[in-house]
Amino acid sequence: MAEPPLGPVLHIDWTRCDGRGLCTELLPELLARDKWGYPVAITGAPTARSDVAITPRHLDAATDAVALCPLLALTIVGSSR
Repeated sequence: MAEPPLGPVLHIDWTRCDGRGLCTELLPELLARDKWGYPVAITGAPTARSDVAITPRHLDAATDAVALCPLLALTIVGSSR
């Protein structure tokens, strides 16, 4: 079993997302689009690709992605932001 990330995590709620791709444009080092256009973590287990560990250098871009997501499909968990 994989260890949970120690820092903040970007959670993707696929029940809200419709695959517009803004988050993948803001976080190209962390997110890619699957064959249906939905964002998935580039790294990590395939079964845990809706929770993306955020490094300190990506935190501002992740915060922007959360604020700009038109369907409110993104949240940051485990951070004071």
